[in-house]
Amino acid sequence: MANTKLWKVDPAHTEVQFKVKHLVISTVTGTFKVFDGEVHSNGDDFDGAEASFSIEAKSIDTNTADRDNHLRSDDFFAADKYPTIDFKNGVLHKVSDEEFKLKGDLIIRGISKPVELKVEFGGVAKDPWGVTKAGFEITGKVNRKDFNLVWNAATETGGFLLGDDVRLFINIQLVEG
Repeated sequence: MANTKLWKVDPAHTEVQFKVKHLVISTVTGTFKVFDGEVHSNGDDFDGAEASFSIEAKSIDTNTADRDNHLRSDDFFAADKYPTIDFKNGVLHKVSDEEFKLKGDLIIRGISKPVELKVEFGGVAKDPWGVTKAGFEITGKVNRKDFNLVWNAATETGGFLLGDDVRLFINIQLVEG
């Protein structure tokens, strides 16, 4: 890119959440507390920008310690063996002034799969200290079984404890520099 600008994820103003069905009747929400990422854009134009992101798997938080420990275990993220969840080779493609598609490779448990996420661009602004920021809301859905997250338990009614689809909700604020 000719006028490449580096943007870093601002962790104080970024949230990484997921939602998954529990017993098919309700939804459990979780967050990841430790992550990092960057975007290389052509100035303030994010069309064609390149993005990467990394999440510390052990930083998962569903507000239930036993569940969090189970999610860190080999049944799910195997966080000791695979300490990060990564998004690489990401490229933003402009759909409209406020919408983009983000295509890239999601890597969980060492398994890489292409994903496409919907991105709503909030804009670019300077904070009270003169620092330039950019905001995005990213949503999407992945099938956990694609990444060998296959643990489940049958219920007495013949259903399963967990849904296969995991919905992603990521609010990112980037800081220039």
